Amino acid sequence: MPSETISHLPDGSNLRDWLGDQARHFGFDDLRITDTQLGPASERLQEWLAAGRHGNMEYMLRHADLRSDPQLLVPGTVRVICVTMNYLPEIDFEREWQRMADPSQAVVSMYARGRDYHKVLRNRLQDFAKAIEERIGTFGYRVFTDSAPLMEVELARKAGLGWRGKHTLLLNRESGSTFFLGEILVDVPLPIDQEEESHCGTCQSCIEVCPTQAITAPYQLDARRCISYLTIENSEAIPVEFRRAMGNRVYGCDDCQLICPWNKFAKRTGLPDFAERHGLGRASLLQLWSWTEAEFEQRHEGSAIRRIGYSRWRRNLAVALGNALASEGLPDAEKVLIRQALENALANSDALVAEHIEWALGLTAWSAPF
Repeated sequence: MPSETISHLPDGSNLRDWLGDQARHFGFDDLRITDTQLGPASERLQEWLAAGRHGNMEYMLRHADLRSDPQLLVPGTVRVICVTMNYLPEIDFEREWQRMADPSQAVVSMYARGRDYHKVLRNRLQDFAKAIEERIGTFGYRVFTDSAPLMEVELARKAGLGWRGKHTLLLNRESGSTFFLGEILVDVPLPIDQEEESHCGTCQSCIEVCPTQAITAPYQLDARRCISYLTIENSEAIPVEFRRAMGNRVYGCDDCQLICPWNKFAKRTGLPDFAERHGLGRASLLQLWSWTEAEFEQRHEGSAIRRIGYSRWRRNLAVALGNALASEGLPDAEKVLIRQALENALANSDALVAEHIEWALGLTAWSAPF
């Protein structure tokens, strides 16, 4: 590790203050700096992987060594500039709970209703890095945002951007957990920031609210049980044991964030990139089920949702439609429409979707009143 840090610009002004100002200029909400030493976090990652809690995310296993040491990912790295970007648009949390309680509605995770954050953050991080280069001269760097084998949350925690919540997400006083993370790995010995103390106390709301008990203990997450994993990362059939618990969540899950007391203080974003698109915060299950593959591709262009593909999208919707059929709060007339929509799609569906449609149709003994 370098014996001394670089804390001032060539003109003698404070480099750390300038970096913070520039981060805000490029749309980031906070910036902190840490070194590359991950300590016990690397051991915890290995234990988590050995227990198989990563499910079928084999890429995590393949690159475990890189995740454990940023210097292996980008040789020469001595510091990590960590930034946050708030993504929460004008959303009423109470309304989100009400929509989850309405079996006819399609619930899409809040972060995914706007533009793909990968593109938004990556472009801004690149512009930020170029601005740094113009100010201090040529240096080695690479930018990342959820796109490489990097322990982003742990680095951000170590940098002081927040503390690890019991749901394993990062929390801070100003933004709760509703923000994205980005990093610039650099070979410049910048001054390091202090870690933040935890402020979760005895609260266990996130553990208690999880529909599938994916948070198996404080700070312990089994991805195989998590609805976000099941609907997004999982490319196979959704295990039957979790389908009823999914309810009407068709892409991701926000329960642990909606219940968290710290998110009462979450700042709303001013960036238009994260504004809701195509009515994803208001759509019904039948509306989304009616989309053709071409409509799915067109409407999710530039969206993180497009990555899962049409088949997984339909798989998730089929489960939610089945749960709607089995619910007690939906009028029979609406159940007739749902059953017809599922039956009409069955013959032309691929094997993955067809299996979930058949499950949905056979979920109850309910039949149309005629």
